[in-house]
Amino acid sequence: MEPERQRSGRTLKKGRKRSRIPSKLVGAAVAMRSRWDLEEKQQPVAKKARLSTILFAENCEITHDQLCELLKYAVLGKSSFPKPSWCQLFHQNHLNNVVVFILQGLSQLHFYKFYLEFGFLRKAFKHKFRLPPPSSDFLADIIGLQKKQIIGNLPKAMEESLPSASSKVSINLQKDPIIQKYGSKKVGLTRCLLTKEEMKTYHFPLQGFPNCENFVPTKCNGSVTDNSPLFGLDCEMCLTSKGRELTRISLVAEGGGCVMDELVKPDNKIVDYLTSFSGITKKILNPVTTKLKDVQRQLKMLLPPDAVLVGHSLDLDLRALKMIHPYVIDTSLLYVREQGRRFKLKFLAKAILGKDIQCPDRLGHDATEDARTTLELARYFLKYGPKKIAELNLEALSSHQESQEPRNTAELVQQLNTSVLECLDSVGQKLLFLTREADASVLSSSQNCQTIKCLSNKEVLEQARVEIPLFPFSIVQFSFEPFSPNLTEEMKKRIKIKWTEMSTVYAGPFNKNCNLRALKRLFKSFGPVRSMTFVLETHQPHLCIQYEVLEAAQLAIESLDDILVEGSCIKVQRPVTELTLDCDTLVNELEQDSENRGTIYLSGVSETFKEHLLQQSSLFLGLEAVILPKDLKSGKQKRYCFLRFKTFSSAQRALSILTGKDWKLKGRHALTPRHLHAWLRGLPHESRLPGVRVIPPPLEQEALQMLKVDHPKIAAWHWGRKIGKLYHNLCSGTLCLILLPGTK
Repeated sequence: MEPERQRSGRTLKKGRKRSRIPSKLVGAAVAMRSRWDLEEKQQPVAKKARLSTILFAENCEITHDQLCELLKYAVLGKSSFPKPSWCQLFHQNHLNNVVVFILQGLSQLHFYKFYLEFGFLRKAFKHKFRLPPPSSDFLADIIGLQKKQIIGNLPKAMEESLPSASSKVSINLQKDPIIQKYGSKKVGLTRCLLTKEEMKTYHFPLQGFPNCENFVPTKCNGSVTDNSPLFGLDCEMCLTSKGRELTRISLVAEGGGCVMDELVKPDNKIVDYLTSFSGITKKILNPVTTKLKDVQRQLKMLLPPDAVLVGHSLDLDLRALKMIHPYVIDTSLLYVREQGRRFKLKFLAKAILGKDIQCPDRLGHDATEDARTTLELARYFLKYGPKKIAELNLEALSSHQESQEPRNTAELVQQLNTSVLECLDSVGQKLLFLTREADASVLSSSQNCQTIKCLSNKEVLEQARVEIPLFPFSIVQFSFEPFSPNLTEEMKKRIKIKWTEMSTVYAGPFNKNCNLRALKRLFKSFGPVRSMTFVLETHQPHLCIQYEVLEAAQLAIESLDDILVEGSCIKVQRPVTELTLDCDTLVNELEQDSENRGTIYLSGVSETFKEHLLQQSSLFLGLEAVILPKDLKSGKQKRYCFLRFKTFSSAQRALSILTGKDWKLKGRHALTPRHLHAWLRGLPHESRLPGVRVIPPPLEQEALQMLKVDHPKIAAWHWGRKIGKLYHNLCSGTLCLILLPGTK
């Protein structure tokens, strides 16, 4: 991102000046990045706008609706439209233009198949993610022209601030995380309990687990039914010389009566009363003599054997109490949110129950009020069921509340129901659509769209250079000849086989009396092994190890090649086939990919690794995400992970620490982005006999088409460079999206 002179004041063709979107910033599917120039000399340096994506779900996919929300937010800005649910935009007021490039006929398959040819996409764009299969009119989906549906009933509780609930906007209930977890029918109390696996995942104190040795069990080990009693629990804490400690506990019974409300004197010296949250001051706590052990004893006496505790982020309360309880409902997890995020208790209280809690004019939180609120939220969920909750569309309400409360429901509904074209029209602007004549679209007939049809991709490119600076929002569509179905299937198989072969290593020779168990242990230390075979075809035995991830194979090669193992100097190398001939080049390019630059791979991590990592977070500055893959069948955490950092230097420093003598892990810089893992999982397992394979005769002619200019392989290289040049000539403050929609 080289700085250049700001050009916003230059008069453009036809006497028009470049339009400026009266809002903020925008991103894209598959690839996104913005360019920011320096202000003119007499002005201070402009802040850089940036996009931060909230960690995607395991499949790294965003929907067409989510992409549309981002585009509309770019046009109208924070003051007029809810923030996107899946990303955050910083310093948004510098956005001038949005440009969307659509490479019609290309797909995720092409991106992986021609990875080296797509140099511009993979190097310039930090954010890449998957889109679902396109419908009959992909463009209509992403700009919101097919969204004249309804959002479901807004909560009754919101009616005071949003009085008109007659208009509704539709959401896909089947994609709502609450429906995906609980189904659409009403559920009983036992279905809402956290499982032991979930309690492990969310760091609830459990018997026999690290750091829980001195925790006291509640002795509630009765049989829980749908009629078991609920108790709302909330604790307030202060900061002492030993960390956070309990200062107040409130326990509310199912009828709403408070059965326990105690102030607690911590055992260690208090360094911060956290009054703004707890409401506790030195004056309040001075006369208190109740200790933690007194509260533990009292709680054990009060709770019946089948008691179910309800709270919001209840793991923190139980840790403050230093107690273990097996039956819990956590309202921050009960009201499931996208991408693992959680709704605040204050928001749920207002949206679901119509209650105002944790008011700013009050000193700290009221623990009894919070405990009672969590209990009411649990009862509401049990009474009305998941479908009713999903219909409230809490995600949209939360996003809107975070930006600005709408004047009424009709206003919110109207915003959610508008298309990008209508958003542009509301601020007096038009959309530019450049395409080839043969590519019909619903956009072509729109009044608020300037459509320019061209005879070829070359003409589309030439028109784009001239017209893009004149419009605040442009969609530029190129069209390419797709693979035939037969060749597409062949290419999918080849990519799967290529990745398998790149993740496979041959090691040897070994002595005939070598310790096979020790060798297996050694090679498994680099990462998860899919299969390990003892090769006896050679004079001296070799091992063939197929790893699950490319990083493990690369780490084994880098660590053991030409090293003395079991008394033999061994070679560790990949199989040589036509698919691995460019393997070294590809590995190097993968390491330089913008997505991988700040990410490291680690092998040998334990189930408590994340907890230990967070406890020593001061050592790992810039840590953005901890990605812990799980076994799809058992749900258990695998013994490897990826850590993502803000910068390459932070990642390098962390790698040095974590592979040092204190942590004893093995690792290297990452090679594979998560969206590739997700894509490969969707393909059937492919394998073949060793050796170079000749292209089957029926596909010979199609293989020769590789030399044609319009073939996707050539298009990836040729047009990637052309679009790259156009991208670098875009005016400052432009954010660019590139979409490869595919066909199925």
